[in-house]
Amino acid sequence: MDFLLLTLVAVWAGAQNALAGGGSFLLLPTLMFTGMDARAANITCCAALFPAQIATGWTSRKYAEGVGGLPLSVFYAVSVVGGAIGAAILLATTRESFARLVPWLVLFATALFAWGSFGRKSESHVHVGPVGAAVMQFLISVYGGYFGGGAGFLIVAALTMAGQSVRVASATKNILAGVMNTAAVAIFLFSPDLHWSQALATSLGAIVGGVSGAKALHHINEKVLRLVVVIVGALLTVGLFYKAG
Repeated sequence: MDFLLLTLVAVWAGAQNALAGGGSFLLLPTLMFTGMDARAANITCCAALFPAQIATGWTSRKYAEGVGGLPLSVFYAVSVVGGAIGAAILLATTRESFARLVPWLVLFATALFAWGSFGRKSESHVHVGPVGAAVMQFLISVYGGYFGGGAGFLIVAALTMAGQSVRVASATKNILAGVMNTAAVAIFLFSPDLHWSQALATSLGAIVGGVSGAKALHHINEKVLRLVVVIVGALLTVGLFYKAG
C-alpha cells in the first residue's frame, strides 16, 4: 500500500514540477508518512525527483545561457561544488537536528514559493553583475544540496537580477538545478538513508507525471496549481511545528 501511495503522489509531484513547481512539498511528507525520518525522507526525495529533473533540464538546454561575459560552464562548476557542499553538510547533520530544522526550512520554502508565484514582479529592478550572479548561484546550490525546497525560485530571481529574461532564466534554472542535484545525489548514493526501493518507485512515477504535465502545460491554470502548493506547504509547516512541539 505504501508503494502504491508513493507512486501516485510521485506522479502528482512530477506533474506539479512540470506545470508550476513545488513537487517536493507533496513527496517529502508522503515519504515521512511511510515511516522515514526527516533526513532520510529529504535524501530519498532528492534522489527520486532527480531523473525527471535531468529530463526537464535536457529539454531546456537550447534556451539556457550564461550571464554577461561568464559562460554557462562557470555556473555549472559553482552548482556542482555548491550542491556537493550542501549534501555533505546534510549528511553531517544529526537526524535530531535536521528534524528540528525541517519545519523552519519548509516555512522558508513555502514563503519563497508564495513570493515567487504571487508577489514577485516578472522582471527584477535589482541588478547584479555576472560575478555576483555566480556567487549567488554557489550559495543557492549549497542550500539546494542541503534541502532544495524553493531553490528554483532563488535561481530564477538571481538570474533575472543579472539581466536574463524570465523565459531564459527559467530554462537556465532547469539545467542548473539538475547539475546542482547531480552532485548531491552522487553523494547521497553512498548514504544508508537513501531508501532505494522507494526512490525507484517514486522516480518512475515522477517521470510519468512530468511527461504528462509537460503535455498539459497549456491546458491547466498555473495559478491554481501554485496556490495548491502554497496551501499544502502551509499545512505541512503547521503539522511539522505541531509534531516538533
